[in-house]
Amino acid sequence: MSLATRAARLVDDYLVGWVALAVGVGFAIPELGAVTAFSTPILAAMVGAVSLTLSVGAFRAVDRRALAVALVVQTGMVLAAFAVARLLGLGPALTVGFVVLGAVTPELVTPVMTELADGDTALASAVLVLVGLGSVALVPGAVTLLVGDAVAFDTLRIVRGLALAVVLPMVVAVGLRTRFPEQVGRYDQLYPSVAAVLVVVIIGGVTAENAGLVRAGGSQIGAVAVGALALNLGGYTAGWLASAPFDRPARIATTLSVGMRDFAVAAALVVSAGFPPAAALPAVAFGVIELVTSAGLARWFRRGL
Repeated sequence: MSLATRAARLVDDYLVGWVALAVGVGFAIPELGAVTAFSTPILAAMVGAVSLTLSVGAFRAVDRRALAVALVVQTGMVLAAFAVARLLGLGPALTVGFVVLGAVTPELVTPVMTELADGDTALASAVLVLVGLGSVALVPGAVTLLVGDAVAFDTLRIVRGLALAVVLPMVVAVGLRTRFPEQVGRYDQLYPSVAAVLVVVIIGGVTAENAGLVRAGGSQIGAVAVGALALNLGGYTAGWLASAPFDRPARIATTLSVGMRDFAVAAALVVSAGFPPAAALPAVAFGVIELVTSAGLARWFRRGL
């Protein structure tokens, strides 16, 4: 086993711990918030790394009915996130954070997690790519419709950030994988690990930037954690129930795709788009919760339960 492979396994096997450590370090050293100044390139590298595992050919066998259902439920997570924030009585900044979290792509490693759970990896990959492309319209549209003038923001800045940090690297990476499958495929086991390292970096930076808010948050921070847990579990439940007409692999892929939100993309996006720093808190809370629940759920599915 090469040094790179051993390092990748160390990152992957203990990702929950690395994220928790990043949150702790960020909380203790607020100066690390300077990392968020580079959120767009970090996000682009993260999206590009995982997207190198995808190819156009992998999507051809996807059940289009299952894909349509997954996309509809996926889009509905925007409304679910908004409802959670309203029910908890959260302020405008935190509400924006939840709306963005509901509108972004599924977690970038959802196809990998789906494969580990014996699910339909091609379906999970198709949902990831299509939602990534559609996020350019969905994220600013959702914020405009659901939050309106409660928080000042620049729509063009959001679109530009998504185009540069999500859509462009995703399109380039999928194109490279499709054009040079053998060369790119040699390092498949490393791409998710590279993305995971960048997730740890951006979460640490966002936490550091919000360290003062966390200390002063009190019960509000608890409400954010409750909301993040509700959105995560609600997503799993909606995905599983909505995909009932399809086979088990498709249901697993839909469940994970809907319940797993890309918290790192959401955290980086709210920073790069100029939203209030507090808007990143839902993504940070969701990240820690999702990593724990998704790992447990994947093991549950793999055992045939």
